Amino acid sequence: MSNRKNKPVIGITIGDINGISAEVTMKALLDNRLQKLITPVIYAHGKAITYYRKHLQLDDFNFMQIKNVDEIHHKKINVINVVEECPEVIPGVETMEAGKMALAAIDQAISDLKANKIQAMVTAPLNKNNINSEELSFVGHTEYLTQAFEAKDSMMFMVADDLRVGLVSGHVALKDVPAQITQKRIQEKLQIMIKSLQNDYGINKPKIAVLGLNPHAGEDGLLGAEEEEIIKPAIRTFKDKGEMVFGPYPSDGFFGMMHFKKFDGILAMYHDQGLVPFKTLAFETGVNFTAGLPFVRTSPDHGTAYNIAGKNIADEGSMRSAIFCAYDIIRQKGDWEEED
Repeated sequence: MSNRKNKPVIGITIGDINGISAEVTMKALLDNRLQKLITPVIYAHGKAITYYRKHLQLDDFNFMQIKNVDEIHHKKINVINVVEECPEVIPGVETMEAGKMALAAIDQAISDLKANKIQAMVTAPLNKNNINSEELSFVGHTEYLTQAFEAKDSMMFMVADDLRVGLVSGHVALKDVPAQITQKRIQEKLQIMIKSLQNDYGINKPKIAVLGLNPHAGEDGLLGAEEEEIIKPAIRTFKDKGEMVFGPYPSDGFFGMMHFKKFDGILAMYHDQGLVPFKTLAFETGVNFTAGLPFVRTSPDHGTAYNIAGKNIADEGSMRSAIFCAYDIIRQKGDWEEED
């Protein structure tokens, strides 16, 4: 384990400045516990942060404007301008300029991650509509970052305390899900999950539950063949290797009867199958962690919430959890020692 003099630097990409991203970021960073553990760098624009400081009356929120990450102050909250001109801040309104700034923040953080100048990335919510253009198809942070780092594969991993839900298929239309449920893909996602639970969460022998695709997990082929033909054989390959992988379980009963409490990780087949129960159980503290990348990336489990933007009522709990989660994983991976 390497002992470093300064606190780990965690980059926070501002997301959409017309949503609740700036509000939850600023409120989360006012937590004194966080400021003692990390050095935050917000990729945004000083004028946008100043706007919300005044608008939300966050008088205790003080920051240092820096040109780049080399000028960082380890006892301050740092802000880097990712665009020259700050877009007009209009809470609750979707603008193209806000989308350009959100993307510029991600790209600058990626550059600093590749140069090992920041140790983790926490992404505040953005709006995919105002990022997508003819030049860029932006499906989501997970896919964009996986491509940027040329990672072999990654997995959306929703975490909250001991509840950890991974997905086989992510941001795809429901009609396209069955084609993505292959034995190879399930095995790849299980491998990422096992490795992440071991390396990122320190669980040496993780116990994993795999959910079925169809109602009642196919009911022995009566309601669909995927469980018998694809999911069960994939699980068997891991059991044969001595891994503690079980299932497939019907999703409704699995969550309804609280069986998830017996497992370290749960692999869901598609987005809503995993995220509806997860957000029902842990919306205010849930974190989206991207497993399988060569660096630590987390985000809160909510969106831009334009309907409450600028009203000073957004709950920063998930954002705070995302930053703490990034720090905990950095520590667990052995990249950092806490200062005395």
